[in-house]
Amino acid sequence: MAGLFDKHAETYLQARPSYPSEWYSMLAARTSHHSLAWDVGTGNGQAAVGVAGHYEQVIATDVSEAQLSFAMPHPRVRYVHTPQSMTEDEMVALMGGENRVDLITVATAVHWFDLPKFYKLAKRLLRKPGGILAVWAYNDMVVNPEFNTVSRRLWEASMQFWHADAKYVIDGYRNLPFPFESVGLGHEGKPTQLEIRKELLFEGYLKFLKSSSPFNLAKEQGVDLLSEEVIEELESSWGGANLVRTVTYKAFMLAGTVIE
Repeated sequence: MAGLFDKHAETYLQARPSYPSEWYSMLAARTSHHSLAWDVGTGNGQAAVGVAGHYEQVIATDVSEAQLSFAMPHPRVRYVHTPQSMTEDEMVALMGGENRVDLITVATAVHWFDLPKFYKLAKRLLRKPGGILAVWAYNDMVVNPEFNTVSRRLWEASMQFWHADAKYVIDGYRNLPFPFESVGLGHEGKPTQLEIRKELLFEGYLKFLKSSSPFNLAKEQGVDLLSEEVIEELESSWGGANLVRTVTYKAFMLAGTVIE
């Protein structure tokens, strides 16, 4: 999916919500050390920068060079392009060896991964005991009853264009394999439910849609889900282009440690 997100890297940066600082605090409180963190599928680096507030060094990796070109600089974050051709041993070497990583984070990306391969690598890299893997995402936006009804119809129309791997997001990670021992933030089959709040103009909401994979895939197949008529209906139910709304993203998280 890297190529798809390459084309919309700048829009993705502008449209996506920031993750609450409390999330990083609660994860840091559960790791025994705070030396090294790995943010996988970092994109523009927003999670990496949040993690850097609690760890001495963060290595932030992505297969997309375009996404990394918009990454947010931070003195404790090192951004690294990791093409899919990299071997498991090369990834271990990049992290400085096995059993060295205190926290691995994957923000709205793990559903794109080869899960058995990634989990095997994570288990090699995590500090034992005390290292934690945390994955999270979001799958819905709540604004107001009228707008929610209109936007729900739009998302239902987009379902046929969701990539097969995105089923985990649609299901709120409830069906995501997660072979790690719970640290009190969800467990396999039952993620912790969270919320993200963001102030948005209607233009920001449109950018969010345009950065979403099903809308991009539909457009590539010649289907315009965001016709002028649809946009007008959305804007009217929003309350007008100049109205700032508080948007609530429905999020979910799984965090765990290696089962000994």
